[in-house]
Order: sequence, then C-alpha cells, then structure tokens
Amino acid sequence: MQQPPLNLKAVDKSWTLFLDRDGVINEDKVGSYIFTPDEFVFMKGAPDFFKELTDKFGHIIVVTNQRGVGRELMTEDDLTAIHKKMTTAINAAGGEIDGIYYATAINNDDPFRKPNPGMAFRAKVHFPDIDFAKSIMIGNKLSDMSFGKNAGMYTIFVATTNPEVPFPHPDIDLRFGLLQDFVKAL
Repeated sequence: MQQPPLNLKAVDKSWTLFLDRDGVINEDKVGSYIFTPDEFVFMKGAPDFFKELTDKFGHIIVVTNQRGVGRELMTEDDLTAIHKKMTTAINAAGGEIDGIYYATAINNDDPFRKPNPGMAFRAKVHFPDIDFAKSIMIGNKLSDMSFGKNAGMYTIFVATTNPEVPFPHPDIDLRFGLLQDFVKAL
C-alpha cells in the first residue's frame, strides 16, 4: 500500500520516531566503531533538541547495528556504558529515549540487523501502540532507509556521512543535512 506523502506538520504524540545512532545522534567514526563513552560525541545541536523531539513524538526509539560487539572488538557492557552516557545527557536536556535496540550479529541475514526490520518489530512488542504507518525512521545509510520501508515507516535521510546518496530516491521520503535540521522543520 502506497503511503501518502510525509507531512511533518501532521506529526503529534501518536507518532513514533526511530533513530539510527552513529552519524545521526552522534558523530560517526567512519570505518570503525565507537568503543567507549569517551568516543561518543553528540552531533551539532544534540542533546538539547531532544526535548523538542520528546514533546512532539509519542515514542523515540534508537535502532543501531553494533557489529563491533559481534566481532568481539567491544563488549555489551561497553555498549551499555555508551548508551548510558547518551541517555543521561538527553535526559538532562529534558529529552527522553523510550527504547534502545541493537543488533550485534555479524551476518547480514540476521532478522534483527538492519535493513531487516526485526528491531522495529521488537520495539512494537514492548510498545504495542506503535503504528508503523505513523512512524519515521531517520538514518544516514540506505540500510536505515530500507529498514524503515521494510517495517512500513516513512524515512528521512541525513547526509552526514554519505552525502553522495542520490535524492530523490525510492527509499527516502525526505532528506536533511543533520538531525538538527529535521527538528527545525517540525
């Protein structure tokens, strides 16, 4: 079923925002991983604009592929410490992350690894009121866009680390330079 065009002015508390992490919320370490909380650096404007996002959306869910854990380059405890730094700063700025889902699998066929929609379906189990037709996935890779489309969401591409991705693109509904630019457009 074809969705109507995304109207950002229609977004209210019945909507859910799904966010990739690296290159969206924090600066990406291209070709590597964020291994420690010290390496986690927020993108421009964050964490302050998360209050606006929290005021606008019913749920904010982070979905992130974390193959570095699967490759044993870091532990789940390391990942938890990074996410604690992220959520503590977002909470201190008046924002809230409702859930963080991550895929540690090495194999691209894993149902939870983006572009497969397993993390979205897991989030819906924990938050049954999520309506994928009223959800937006924001990411900086085409795999994020495919993840969103595979779950029936709208998609927004942020051109932080992959500005060469063409737009218009069949998997991308809207495109912004940064997550902060999306927040300004709401």
